[in-house]
Amino acid sequence: MIALIQTIVLALDIYWWIIIASAIFSWLYAFNVVNSRNQFVDSVSNMLFRLTEPALRPIRRFLPDLGGIDISPIILLLILFF
Repeated sequence: MIALIQTIVLALDIYWWIIIASAIFSWLYAFNVVNSRNQFVDSVSNMLFRLTEPALRPIRRFLPDLGGIDISPIILLLILFF
């Protein structure tokens, strides 16, 4: 039973870092720091989007439109933390 709980905690910790990486990558992409035409950058972006979007989409439905600011990763991190 302890091994199962440790595995779940490890998976949540990994997902925590994936969400942070996705947020940082989206900022780098938005400020044109990374080359969006690079195949590696595109594949990393696609992977992070596919991993985080299913969890972020329901949160975005309930949040008001804040212009260009997306706080859904912060809300998801708070949900995972508690």
